[in-house]
Amino acid sequence: MSSSIKLSQYWRRIPFLILYYGIGRFLPSSYSIGGGFAKKFRYFCCKHIFEYCGKNVNIERMACFGSGFRIKIGDNSGIGLRCTVCSDIEILDNVLLGPECFFLTFNHAFRDKSRTVKSQGYQPRKKTVIGNDVWIGIECMFTPGRNIADGTIIAARTLVCKDFEAYSIIGGNPSRKIGERE
Repeated sequence: MSSSIKLSQYWRRIPFLILYYGIGRFLPSSYSIGGGFAKKFRYFCCKHIFEYCGKNVNIERMACFGSGFRIKIGDNSGIGLRCTVCSDIEILDNVLLGPECFFLTFNHAFRDKSRTVKSQGYQPRKKTVIGNDVWIGIECMFTPGRNIADGTIIAARTLVCKDFEAYSIIGGNPSRKIGERE
């Protein structure tokens, strides 16, 4: 029974995926001329694609999110220009996500030295959660299963490979705490 429900949900999303990937992602950026319509069009599509899509969500031009399954995004949050957001992600409220960020949800298996990495398949998927009031700079990359605590600021081009406490300011490759919000 549950698989038929999932299948029916999938089929209902297909027209909106076609609209988004065929038209919406190529429309102008939300803050350029004609951007108001583009922002509303992309929001309309994503409202029907994502598992949950809150109020006043901004999906920017050229954002890629695959089939949109298992994606939740809260109120007043957004996905930046040319971001890649795979499934198994939850973005809470008031999140600023800069351009060209990349979120991994799984990685290659590699533990068995007697076999090639290519032949070992993949590790299990891990969910990423981005807390409330988070600001993520341009070109950040996230390894699978990250939990970004409330109030965190992530500097541009950071490789986020571990979790930090709330209200941290993090940066670098690999990521490290460089300050905290007061």
